[in-house]
Amino acid sequence: MRETLVKGVSTRIRCVEIDGQTYSLTDGPVRTISLEDDWYEDVRNPAAVVAALRGPSGPGADLFTFWQRPPDVEPVHNYHHEFDELAVLPISSYEDWWSNTIKSRIRTTIRKSAKQGVEVKEVDYDDAFVEGMEGIFNEARVRQGRPFWHFGKDFETIKKQFSRFVHRERMIGAYFNGQMIGFVMLGNAGRFSLLGQILSSMRHRDKSPNNVLIAKSVELAAQQEHEQLVYWYWSDDSLSEFKRRCGFQKIAAPRYYVPLTYKGRLALSVGAHRGLRNMIPPTVKHRLKELRNRWYSARNP
Repeated sequence: MRETLVKGVSTRIRCVEIDGQTYSLTDGPVRTISLEDDWYEDVRNPAAVVAALRGPSGPGADLFTFWQRPPDVEPVHNYHHEFDELAVLPISSYEDWWSNTIKSRIRTTIRKSAKQGVEVKEVDYDDAFVEGMEGIFNEARVRQGRPFWHFGKDFETIKKQFSRFVHRERMIGAYFNGQMIGFVMLGNAGRFSLLGQILSSMRHRDKSPNNVLIAKSVELAAQQEHEQLVYWYWSDDSLSEFKRRCGFQKIAAPRYYVPLTYKGRLALSVGAHRGLRNMIPPTVKHRLKELRNRWYSARNP
């Protein structure tokens, strides 16, 4: 077991190596440890990891969590599990997606985007691509009713932060008059393709760059013979409606929770293992989101 400390802006992330895989320990009332790259890797031997975490040289975690990556979503481990809801697009071919999965409205939107002069293509992760990212990131302080995480970041910060996974990602850019108005960082997760980052310019919404970026992602995923394209988590908002129109479905994948200490067992028993935010009733959470959106809309008209 090898342990390192990574200093962040306001906290420290403890990284622990177990059996050649890196795990990250998050601070908080319940210290939770998980595989650092769990979208790209599977926990090789969960029982051995649990034994190491509970051992005398363990990092002091209260709870260990891991999940089963698609497409294997039937629970196979004898630990407490719940389900994460993912947005998954089954793929047989690009032609099938175009002809049978999406509705004529989406096909029309993609054709219209091309007629407006939007060009979508695979590009390199170079300075020009990062400059395009910087322009889109710093276009608006608030997105989808809340402060945008990447607003205010400079070129060097963006280039370093997003270079971590470029060895297994393909860059896709949408361009209008030579300017990048949207991009996708399409990850190769082995079993599936992952939309690791997709964002477009708010000033060019009329050109539907996200639609053409999804279309190109489906095309490249099919070329890699991946049977699924994953667009992170499913949620009940406008983004999930966009995902649905593009053919994504809500798929439940098991996530396991293994208590390592008394605090971990207590958190699991009272439902605090997913974080305090997830203990808020859905109706209350929805109301709070509405109030938050109104607040930021008033401050940033």
